[in-house]
Amino acid sequence: MTIAVVGLGNVLEGDDAFGPWVIQWLTAHYEFGEGVSVEDLGTPGLDLHPFLVDREVIVVVDTVRSEGAPGELRLYRKDQILKHAPQPRLSPHDPGLKESLMALEFRGDPPREVLLVGAIPGTVDHLIGMTPPLLAAVPLAGAEVVKELERLGHPPVPRVPPGEPDIWWER
Repeated sequence: MTIAVVGLGNVLEGDDAFGPWVIQWLTAHYEFGEGVSVEDLGTPGLDLHPFLVDREVIVVVDTVRSEGAPGELRLYRKDQILKHAPQPRLSPHDPGLKESLMALEFRGDPPREVLLVGAIPGTVDHLIGMTPPLLAAVPLAGAEVVKELERLGHPPVPRVPPGEPDIWWER
């Protein structure tokens, strides 16, 4: 089985750094087995598609537009993501997850499963550093990713002792 765990987000836009932050947290706390790739993809926009080709399972971590308080998590499966038509793209960096999944469906080789682990952002603006509610949600989102990998039979191995996430953009 090939599994991609990807973080999406702009580290220079406040809470939009959530996806990259969770990826750094995961790689500091766990080792991942063969067949599982864990990557911070930044802001690929419609260039997301090549990273998802030939993956049986895709787990995406990103911020999401949803009702609720900043830092609340939302979990979406593939059918929920594809349920509605794509919305107009507001910038070339808007994640192209729905469009990429639709392209894979059209190609005839879609992922069997998709999980989007999303957090409601508080501040998305030109600044470095996330707000406290999003920072508090990082380990919760990481735990959701770990739970999904365990469900799929690919549990990550905890690092002993765990490392510190490499939040290079805040140095």
